[in-house]
Amino acid sequence: MKKNITNYFIPVVTAVSMLTMSACTKLEPKLDAPNSIAPTTSGGAPSAPSISAVYEQLNNLVGGQEGWHGMQEHTTDELLGPTRGTDWDDFGTWRRLHLHTWGPDHNQITNAWNQLNGALFQTTLIAETKTGLEKAEGQFLRAYFRYLTCDLYGQVQTRPATAAASAIPDVLTRSAAIDAIIAELESAVPNLPAFSRTNRTQATKEAAWALLAKCYLNKAVFKQDPTKPAGPYTFASADMNKVIEYCNNIAANPLLAVNSYYWDNFKWDNGTLSTENIFVRKNGSDTRAGNGSALVWQTAMGFHYGQAPSGWNGFATLSDFYDSFEATDKRRSDTLAGYTAQTGVVAGFLVGTVRGPKDGRIGNPIVVLKDRSKNDLVFTRNVSMFFNNEANGIRPNKFPLDPSTINDGGWGSQNEFPFFRFSDVRLMKAEAILRGGTGGGETALAIVNGIRANRSVAALSALSLTDLLKERGKELWLEGWRRNDMIRYGVFNDPVQERSAASAAYRVVFPIPATAVASNPNLKQNFGY
Repeated sequence: MKKNITNYFIPVVTAVSMLTMSACTKLEPKLDAPNSIAPTTSGGAPSAPSISAVYEQLNNLVGGQEGWHGMQEHTTDELLGPTRGTDWDDFGTWRRLHLHTWGPDHNQITNAWNQLNGALFQTTLIAETKTGLEKAEGQFLRAYFRYLTCDLYGQVQTRPATAAASAIPDVLTRSAAIDAIIAELESAVPNLPAFSRTNRTQATKEAAWALLAKCYLNKAVFKQDPTKPAGPYTFASADMNKVIEYCNNIAANPLLAVNSYYWDNFKWDNGTLSTENIFVRKNGSDTRAGNGSALVWQTAMGFHYGQAPSGWNGFATLSDFYDSFEATDKRRSDTLAGYTAQTGVVAGFLVGTVRGPKDGRIGNPIVVLKDRSKNDLVFTRNVSMFFNNEANGIRPNKFPLDPSTINDGGWGSQNEFPFFRFSDVRLMKAEAILRGGTGGGETALAIVNGIRANRSVAALSALSLTDLLKERGKELWLEGWRRNDMIRYGVFNDPVQERSAASAAYRVVFPIPATAVASNPNLKQNFGY
C-alpha cells in the first residue's frame, strides 16, 4: 500500500507499510491516529489542538506491535519475530531489528520518527500557547515524546509554536535535549495534580517525577560523546541522588504500592486492581486502528490461530530469557482465576502442549488444540530467525484479555498499558543506590527483595548490577524498557540468542530516516550510518 512521508515536523496520516503482507502478517490493520494539525495554506502558525487530541498521540506508541514498541523489544534478548514459512517474512523487517542490521530506510524506524514528530508538533502548540493545567499537561507530554525521540534517535527537532507550519525545525543534540526535557518537567510539576488513581490517564506530579527519574538515570547515556554512544558511561552520584529524590517523592503517595499479585497490573481489570500503574493508556472499545488497543495486539501477535482469541502466530520469546526466571516466579507463568479455566492458558509465557476452548470459542470445553496437520499443538522452546513451523517458539501473554470479550476478538477488553509503574520506580531507586546514590536508610537489596517477595521468588543474598538488570527484565518484560535498560548497562550490543555476533557500538542509537535527513538540512545522520 502507499505510504506518505512526513517532511519536516508535520504530522500526517500515514499508512503503516509499503510491504506486501502474507496472510498471517498483521501489520496492515494498524493505522496512525488522525492528527488534527496540518500546515496552513497561508503559511502562518497553526492553532493549538485540544489537550485530548494531544493525549491521543500516545496511541501511536501502543496501538500495534511495531514502531516504538517493536524497536524497543525486538532489538533485545526478550523478543523476536520468527519467519514461519512465508508468514511474517515482511521483507526482513523483524529480522533486521533483532539482528541489528537496520538502516535509514527501515520502515518502522521511519514510521516511529513520523509519529513522534507529529506528537512533538502538537504538544508544542499546547505547551507554548496554553496556561495553567493545560499548559503543564502539554509540557509533560512534550517532555515525554522528546525523551522517547532522544532515546531512539539521539536528536530532537524543535521549533516555536509561533513558527509557520512550513518552517524547518532546529535540532537539539542529545545532550541539549536531555537538559531541555529536565527543565520542562521541573517547570510543569507545580501545576500538575497529585496522582489519585482516577487521573492515571493524565499527567500528574508522580508521572512527571517518574520521567525525571528516567532522565537522571539515563543522563550519562544521553551526555555521551555521539561518536562513542555505547559508552562506557560515567554515572554521577549527584544524578543518582536526583533519581532517588524523585523516586522518594512518588513513594510518599499512599495510593501507590507494589501489588501483592503481579498480574493485577496487567489483566483486563488492572484499571481497578493495580496499585502500581502511574500513567496509563486505556484499551479502546473495539478499536482495531489504535486508541490504546495495544494489549490486544500484544496478545494476538503470539497466539496461534486456534487459540482464544484467534491470533496471528507471530512473535516469540527467546528461551534464554525464559530461563532467566526461577520456576516459582509468578511473573513467568501463573494460573489466573477467571481466565485460565475458560481460555486454557496461563498468564505469562506459553510453552508445551497448548490447550484452549474447542473451536476457539469461550464457553466450549477445553481441549488439546491441533496444528494445521491435525497433530497436537505444542509450543517448543526452539525458534530461529529464518526457519520455523507454526509451533516453534515460547509465546508471551503479558496482558490477559477479558474472557467475556474474547469471542469478539478481545477488542473490547479494558486492559490498561502502563507507561510508568511503581515497581519500575522502586527498581530505579535500587539501581541509583548501586551506582553511588545515597539511599536514605534503604538498601538496593532490600528494595529488590521486597518486590521478589510479592512475586513468589526467594530473596537474594546479594545484589550486583548484573542481577538488577535481570530483575528489571523479569519485572518489566514487554513494557517497552528493555532496550533502554540494556544500553544503560552496556550490554545492548552483546550477542544474544539468534544473534551470535556482537553488533557495532553505534547501533545503540537508530539512524535518522533518510527521508528526514533529505528534508531538514539541520539534521545530520548519526555516527556510523
